[in-house]
Amino acid sequence: MNLELGRACDIDNWMHLVGQVKDSFPGLETREALEEHRRTVLDFMDRESAVCAKIDGRIVGTLLFSREDHMLCFLAVDEKHRRQHVAESMVSYMLDLMGPGKNIVVTTYREGAPEGVAARAFYRRLGFTEGRLTEEFGSPVQEFVLRQ
Repeated sequence: MNLELGRACDIDNWMHLVGQVKDSFPGLETREALEEHRRTVLDFMDRESAVCAKIDGRIVGTLLFSREDHMLCFLAVDEKHRRQHVAESMVSYMLDLMGPGKNIVVTTYREGAPEGVAARAFYRRLGFTEGRLTEEFGSPVQEFVLRQ
């Protein structure tokens, strides 16, 4: 597996993966929302804030992050490559790019939502702790914070 910053030439491969996992993310339900996400990904790529994991040239994991907001914004792994440390490797790569001393925030489904069980366990395993309750794209979510 290779980890690298995503580039505009990766966008179709990137969005293919997003299309496979879109039902797990609020805000990606419509074609228009996916087009908006594509534009967002290209913006993150321009800012060198998009990480992808590739196996044999195919994107199997994607991660968007904001240095300014100290936030992990989007993380997805191809279903066939889960439980192979792809997500953990991308988060580690992102943390190296963010630099030390900044708390990192991510949001995921709230406790009790079946869609969030795996993500919540994953973030806890990495050392994130539960933070405030909020909403994103009309869905109730919870912040998780990694204190560095």
